[in-house]
Amino acid sequence: MKKYTIETAVGIFVLAGLLCVTYLTVKLGKMEIFGGDDYHVYARFNDVTGLGTGAFVEMAGVRVGKVASIGLAPDDNIAVVELRIQKDVRLTDDAIVSIKTSGLIGDKYVKISPGGSGVFVQPGGMLVETESSVDLTDLIGKYVFGGVK
Repeated sequence: MKKYTIETAVGIFVLAGLLCVTYLTVKLGKMEIFGGDDYHVYARFNDVTGLGTGAFVEMAGVRVGKVASIGLAPDDNIAVVELRIQKDVRLTDDAIVSIKTSGLIGDKYVKISPGGSGVFVQPGGMLVETESSVDLTDLIGKYVFGGVK
C-alpha cells in the first residue's frame, strides 16, 4: 500500500510539472488558445515594402497591436495587411493607416491616425484610408539621376 502512495505522489508531481511547463510555453510564446485580447481589421496598401508580420501597430505613439499577416488580394494584386488591435482600442472607419519607418533606416511599423467619424470598424472590417511607405531607394535614385525637378 505504501508503494502505491509514493508512486501516486510522484505521478502527481510530474503532472503538475508538465502543466507548469505547458503554461509557460503558451505564455512566453505568446500563443493564444482560448482567444486573445484583440480583434482583426484589414487594410489595403499599394506597397508594403519592408513591412513584416509581427511589426508594431501604433496609435498616438502607443503600441496598440501587431501585424498578423500580409497577403496579396487575388482580384487586384494589392497588398492586404491583417492587423491585430487590442480590444480596448476602437477604430473609426475614417482612421488613416500608414506605413512608417522608425528613424531613417529603422524597422517599418504601422501608424494609425484616429478619425473623427462616429462609426466604428467592426472586427474583420476594412480600413480604407491608407498611405503606403516611402521607398528610400527610389527617392535617392530620383535625386541621383535627376528625377526631381
